Amino acid sequence: MTRSPVKTVPVDDVMLAYRESGCGHPVIFISGLGSTIEMWNPPVIEKLSGHFRVVLFDNRGMGYSGGSARPFSIPLLARDTALLMEALGIASAHIVGHSMGASIAQELVLMFPEKVTRLVLVSGTCGGPGSVPMQPETMARLTDKSGTVQDVTDRMFSLLFPASWLARHDPARYCPEIDEAPGNEIVERQASAFSSWAGSFSRLGDIRVPTLVVTGTDDLIVPPANSRIIHERIPGSQLVVIPGTGHGLMYQCPDRFCDRVTEFFDY
Repeated sequence: MTRSPVKTVPVDDVMLAYRESGCGHPVIFISGLGSTIEMWNPPVIEKLSGHFRVVLFDNRGMGYSGGSARPFSIPLLARDTALLMEALGIASAHIVGHSMGASIAQELVLMFPEKVTRLVLVSGTCGGPGSVPMQPETMARLTDKSGTVQDVTDRMFSLLFPASWLARHDPARYCPEIDEAPGNEIVERQASAFSSWAGSFSRLGDIRVPTLVVTGTDDLIVPPANSRIIHERIPGSQLVVIPGTGHGLMYQCPDRFCDRVTEFFDY
């Protein structure tokens, strides 16, 4: 897949970088902790771009996007998403949030419900005391960007994928090649915002847009029990649990993921 060019647009006090491909109803992907637009799985983006206008963007301070001294918070990142939509002339869109991006997506739909037509929360958590927390050692490994790009990548693979899957597959064949790892300082600011988020547990019942919740049975980063909590709290939501997959389920089974999401969007 040939990647579309990176463009930038002013949003609040920063410049946000984005890529878009395809045409049709907009679908906006919101990245997780320490992730950039380069890290989305190309087969997923290519397949969905055949049906929709797909927009990927770097959260403030990440990847190609500019940053500022303003403290990070999940509501701020949600507001950035809403302002980016306005800058791109998108009144409403389907939203796909992965990991921390699912938390941002929850705040987005709660703060700006008119901007969200359908919501997909992948490997997400509602945060706060109503959630099942990530293990401290997992967070430490997740935010450790020391060493070479290969060191960072190897640590990430060990978290993204179940050991049983890694024993039979070379993850480098399933993931896009990353030339440069995000800096520790920005990732630490993201992690602080994520861990200090008060959460959405008591507000999930206010989400009225059609919602699909997706998780893997072997997610080491965000325990899959969190997706069940979200599903139980959002009226009418659908839950998909994919056996044998971890936090990187979009890399492990891109076709199955895309087929389920497209079916949900087209319903």
